Amino acid sequence: MSKSSFSRRKFIGTSLLSSIGLSSIPALSFANSNPAFKKDSETIKLGFIGVGRQAMGLLNNMMNNPSVDVIAGADVYEIKLQRFKERVAKNYQEHQREAKEVRLYADYKELLANPEVDAVVIASPDHWHAMMAIDACHAGKDIYLEKPLTFTIHEGQELIKAVRENNIVLAVGSMQRSAANFQHAVRMVQKGNLGKITEVLVNVGTPPHPKPYDLPKQEIPAGLDWKTWTGPLPDIHYNEELNPPISLNPEQNEKVWGAWRWYEETGGGLMTDWGAHMIDIAQWGIGMDRNGPVEIIPATDSSPLTYFYPNDVKIHITPFDEGRQGVKFFGEKGWIKVSRGQYDTNVPTCERKFTNEETRFNAHHVDFIDSVKMRKDPIVPVEIGHSTCTSCTLGNIAHKLGRPLKWDPTKQVFIDDFEANTHLHYVYQHGYSLG
Repeated sequence: MSKSSFSRRKFIGTSLLSSIGLSSIPALSFANSNPAFKKDSETIKLGFIGVGRQAMGLLNNMMNNPSVDVIAGADVYEIKLQRFKERVAKNYQEHQREAKEVRLYADYKELLANPEVDAVVIASPDHWHAMMAIDACHAGKDIYLEKPLTFTIHEGQELIKAVRENNIVLAVGSMQRSAANFQHAVRMVQKGNLGKITEVLVNVGTPPHPKPYDLPKQEIPAGLDWKTWTGPLPDIHYNEELNPPISLNPEQNEKVWGAWRWYEETGGGLMTDWGAHMIDIAQWGIGMDRNGPVEIIPATDSSPLTYFYPNDVKIHITPFDEGRQGVKFFGEKGWIKVSRGQYDTNVPTCERKFTNEETRFNAHHVDFIDSVKMRKDPIVPVEIGHSTCTSCTLGNIAHKLGRPLKWDPTKQVFIDDFEANTHLHYVYQHGYSLG
């Protein structure tokens, strides 16, 4: 089956049936009279905000869907906008579809003001996620938002409000939930095939936490609005690793992923980069979606970063077995291990083989478009994206402070800990604000 023919029926077969009895795919109270409602036969017109390396992969996946037209892009780096326009034209040609006019914007707010745009894909650096997504909510645009959901816990709280108050479909890019091997692992755990779960190992990579920004200062390249790129952050100097340069003739794409991920001033390190995938699966498996840990113990020389949950399960952030990023559930009857393209268990009733096609993530992007049309929550809605992102960030805060923390997952505050609560957000600079 080709990507373009991946149907809603196929998605339901591989995803929703794997989640019967789970709370992770709720029904929405959206009414079909919502102004953004799209009939099943209509084409969804997409705009992209942030058109770097990650966006190029998302562009290909979205344009494989015949229900999608890409008509706009926004970025602060002029050459990447030109590449985006060329890639869109190439996709239309390869799919033998009528090419659409693509509008380019240096200011994402001008893209949001375009009435032809139904929904946006946001693939900007993490520190821009919340502001862009909240602005998209107020503009009435549905959203596919790259993981992690937000840069701070407070931003996630505000984004949830904006999504629900404006009846927006927001899908989070924690795409492993759409792969059959991860779904099967969670289903086996939640059905009790391992017995009572006692602990979970999660490998997000090493070292997990971000470090202080230490790249040397370089000259800002022509066509890059660095001041806008940094946005609400305290002033930091430019280095090409934060926004890797490209060329069009000859074609030379980014040689590395944007290194903003690895620095505490601009990202959350592997804790939020891979944690938004792997901690996400762990919490899904133990039934802690929309919930979270109640205590976080930072790593020491002899023990890993550990989360304690209200259902008496412990999650340890640590490499295990062959060292792949992944998740390993331990129960009374044995274990299940799952990672990208892999699945293994020592419990016979949990065994299953998967084809390469089943372990891919094509369904995740199909689900977003279907959710926009049907006015339903996608497989990873905003609340789940927030609970996952929160747990990732809690680990970074515990590491930063170097001491155990008590967390109230309902009130979403640290318990009797003023210092820790100051890390729920940061003071935006240069006049920026949420909403």
